[in-house]
Amino acid sequence: MKDTALSKIHESLGAKMVPFAGYMMPVSYEGVNIEHETVRNSVGVFDVSHMGEFLIEGPKALELIQKVSSNDASKLTVGRAQYSCMPNETGGIVDDLIVYRVKEETYLLVVNASNIEKDWAHIQKYNEAIGAEMRDLSEAYSLLAIQGPKAAEAMQSLTSVDLSAIKFYHFVVGDFAGIEHVIISATGYTGSGGFEIYCKNSEVAQVWERVLEAGKPWDIKPIGLAARDTLRLEMGYCLYGNDITDTTTPFEAGLGWITKFSKEFVNSEALEDAKRRGPEKKLVGFELDDRGIPRQGYDIVDSQGKKIGEVTSGTMSPSLGKGIGLGYVPPIFAEEGSKVAIQIRKNAVPATIVKPPFYKG
Repeated sequence: MKDTALSKIHESLGAKMVPFAGYMMPVSYEGVNIEHETVRNSVGVFDVSHMGEFLIEGPKALELIQKVSSNDASKLTVGRAQYSCMPNETGGIVDDLIVYRVKEETYLLVVNASNIEKDWAHIQKYNEAIGAEMRDLSEAYSLLAIQGPKAAEAMQSLTSVDLSAIKFYHFVVGDFAGIEHVIISATGYTGSGGFEIYCKNSEVAQVWERVLEAGKPWDIKPIGLAARDTLRLEMGYCLYGNDITDTTTPFEAGLGWITKFSKEFVNSEALEDAKRRGPEKKLVGFELDDRGIPRQGYDIVDSQGKKIGEVTSGTMSPSLGKGIGLGYVPPIFAEEGSKVAIQIRKNAVPATIVKPPFYKG
């Protein structure tokens, strides 16, 4: 298992460390509910340095990104980011990612930690015929997510950049916490606003320390991966490996909005056919009507107790105080308000199909 540049600091703060995507990561410090509420109401900081970063450069950079990603990266101007996915050759998804346009011919792709090697090989395969410059920066860079409604206010003293002026899915390369040339991005995986900070491993301890110091008046707390999961699930954000995989199509996963057929990309013709036919299953959100906690792998059943699908992500929502989850069901059961049940051990617990986000804020 690898460590991030901050692993020893997490241990000193009393974090419970667990293996995740090849790294030892902090899963919690004080407890998931406290950490979750901190992000929803104030500000918290996550070490998500396990994420992968690829730099794609040169006159062929955009051509390569357009080939491997489903969204239209030609719409990006310098200082803007875009959510996208990489389709595979059989209809599924290699990974979901964020594409940043850093300079005219320089793009940063941020990918999931568990997929770094697979993603790199996939992109490299298509680059053989294109010839863009590729660099894997994953081992050299760290990523902090400073999330919550008070993030801009709490962090403003650390930078000359006007944080409140950075729009959602925009970013600035500027000074932060005494470090020059840091990417300050108005992105995140929590639905409560905030920023993601990209810096070198050699710089991240200083940034972490100064973030916690600057955030003291707002009761900032370090936040672990367990709360990151409950926060993203309350927003209905997909998690690769659970809600999207190499066998789920973007249309089944509700990602048609990032699948643009204005250009050609890997398997685009087959995916366009799949869109016309309509998906055989759909990713839906559900809330339990009775007590219970849905978990990944639990069956979704109809009123007769017949299995119609499977839970891909589930939890007890700290904000709502009820069980929520995502899962795939046939389109006939996917309408908002439809009644299903989740098989939790011997009990079929009634549930209602709802349209995420579960947490409205």
